[in-house]
Amino acid sequence: MRRNLEETKEYFAGDKYAALTGIEILEVDEGYAKCSMILDERHRNSKGGVHGGAIFTLADYCYGVAVDGAAVSMTSEINYLAASKGTVLTAEARMLKNGRTTVFFEVRVTDDLGKIVAFVTMTGYKIQ
Repeated sequence: MRRNLEETKEYFAGDKYAALTGIEILEVDEGYAKCSMILDERHRNSKGGVHGGAIFTLADYCYGVAVDGAAVSMTSEINYLAASKGTVLTAEARMLKNGRTTVFFEVRVTDDLGKIVAFVTMTGYKIQ
């Protein structure tokens, strides 16, 4: 079931971990979502860079929004392409294949300086 933006935000409001990290849903459409995360000290590793787990959390959450909760992750692969020097990360998840029982997505994570920070592929198993 595809929800509009406000319904989607309400549906995913129960995700406590996403709330702790400050992820915000910006856009939704069929097989697509765009989410962002303003970076602060909780997202930094011991060297001061953006923690890989924070980047992956944003990508994984964006995928979940794009599938509208109708699939769970089976596999995912993340490629970290560059360190972010920006203050905001944005993820865009796009469905590339909608099979009978599985879906396949790509998620690009960029910063507010236009740099591609990570590229993620995800395969999900349909649960609805």
